[in-house]
Amino acid sequence: MKASEMREMSSDALEAELLKLRKEQFNLRMQKATGQEMPQQDYRRVRKDIARIKTVMTQVAAKKA
Repeated sequence: MKASEMREMSSDALEAELLKLRKEQFNLRMQKATGQEMPQQDYRRVRKDIARIKTVMTQVAAKKA
């Protein structure tokens, strides 16, 4: 998801998306720990999306303050 799309979302929607991505990250970590095959690009994508959401949330909070 692009940062421009995230900026259009409400803060509740951002938090829900962040929770969904963290669950996905946990599942990918568990797959790796149990030795299952997983594409490394999935793990990178999730990490970067989490970082984007956190950045947008910080920017939105700064605008309100």
